[in-house]
Amino acid sequence: MTDSPENKRIFRILSIDGGGIRGVYPAYILKRMEEEWNVDWRNRFQLIAGTSTGSIIAAGLACGRPASEIVTLYDQHAEIIFQRRQFHRLGLFGSRYNNTGLKKALTSTFGDIRLGDLTTPLNIPATNIGNGCVHVFKSAYDAGFVRDRTVLVRDAVLASCSAPTYFDPCQVQEYALADGGLWANNPALAAAIDAKRRMNKSLEQLRILTLGTGTGKQFYPQKKTFGSHVMGWGFATRWKRQRFIGMLLNLQAETATNMLGLMLDRSQILRLNFESNTPLPLDDIRDIPDLKAKAALDFTYNADRIKAFLIEGQEET
Repeated sequence: MTDSPENKRIFRILSIDGGGIRGVYPAYILKRMEEEWNVDWRNRFQLIAGTSTGSIIAAGLACGRPASEIVTLYDQHAEIIFQRRQFHRLGLFGSRYNNTGLKKALTSTFGDIRLGDLTTPLNIPATNIGNGCVHVFKSAYDAGFVRDRTVLVRDAVLASCSAPTYFDPCQVQEYALADGGLWANNPALAAAIDAKRRMNKSLEQLRILTLGTGTGKQFYPQKKTFGSHVMGWGFATRWKRQRFIGMLLNLQAETATNMLGLMLDRSQILRLNFESNTPLPLDDIRDIPDLKAKAALDFTYNADRIKAFLIEGQEET
């Protein structure tokens, strides 16, 4: 790699975790950034990545939607998105929610925009459950990307949001797809690798703003109920399946964060997230006011760090 000015220029990545309704937290932080510094997302960041609920936010920004509009989406559509299904013949084994409300929200936000229409590099992880492999939707920032050009943004986001036990898998083109959080709930690591491999950026150029959706620290308390069983772990409770999925998503996000920290210098990564001593549901819309309050507080405490991240190397761009 030559030592040209282009190869020295800072390359910013915005990465947003999955987490259901907890996407309000990163969306509100981004809203505050807009209000404070009038951030032009498509020019300030050279790659935007989002998984599951994070894909709604990432795709919205890549399509030119302001973060304030995305926060409004959560406010106005959360209740219908997370409206419990009536009891049906699948009973205990069906997904908790019908995706009709989610489809309606995504259609109102993205209309008929296709991934090939976007000029901003965008990554949306999903999971190909038919073939048991990863599936990353990408906008047309590489001439070699031919699969996704005609895919509707709303369909890519729906696939990434189809968390097991919450929503049924969906079909996009020939593929049966589910939530990208199964392997990339924190898509920052995948985005960094794509920037290096597909966009020919050096690791030294990368600056990554990675926004979490909260980390719950208790999933299966060690309370002895029957013999020595861990509370909630077993067939009778179906392993508390929503809690189990939440634990898997947290583990993946934490692993990606740690691995990214081994690849890059700490000064290249700004991770904003919060911890809770109790489980954090993916679907409790009553948490929205608390998530906004937490985001507002964390933005205030980290405003100087965020501003420094945004303006670093500005004279070169």
